[in-house]
Amino acid sequence: MATPARSLFLLPLIAATLTLPAAHAADMPLRKSGLWEIKTDTRAGGQKMPGPMVMQMCIDQSKDDMTAEPGDMREMKKRCSKMDVKQSGNTMTVDSVCMHEGHAVSSHTVISGDMNTAYRMESQSRFSPPMNGMATMDASMTGKWLGPCKPGQAHGSVMLPGMGAGGAFKMDPETMKKMQQMQQQYGR
Repeated sequence: MATPARSLFLLPLIAATLTLPAAHAADMPLRKSGLWEIKTDTRAGGQKMPGPMVMQMCIDQSKDDMTAEPGDMREMKKRCSKMDVKQSGNTMTVDSVCMHEGHAVSSHTVISGDMNTAYRMESQSRFSPPMNGMATMDASMTGKWLGPCKPGQAHGSVMLPGMGAGGAFKMDPETMKKMQQMQQQYGR
């Protein structure tokens, strides 16, 4: 089971990833290449989580689909009994029902804005049975384009300003994948 501190760190990331991965990549909006500041506010079980969590992420538009890799898409399709994606102007709505670690996750997500400058994502998820005692999770995420990525940053690199040595916690995509694998292996 995840520790409380680790869970608090991962909740906003989980909230964002549980609702989006199964949507078809061609349907998803593409963010402009560069450094994005992403702020996430989360409520779990009706209680506001500490935050907002603020991170900076380097995005390469040619690789940005806000979804899983194609190999993962096959796995996601197996786990989702419902995936409705609707687009109207600059607003996309995703309604899904997917299985995640033995829990049915019903989600409603609305993404709006201009993917060149700023966007907003609102997500409501329900877990059955409750996940680690949590029956609901609501997340609000805003993204703001800051400019070009910093030298040496690759697509998917994440920095959490104000945390870690040198004033920022940094995580490259490979480390993030390893953390997700460890969570799957040890976090149950």
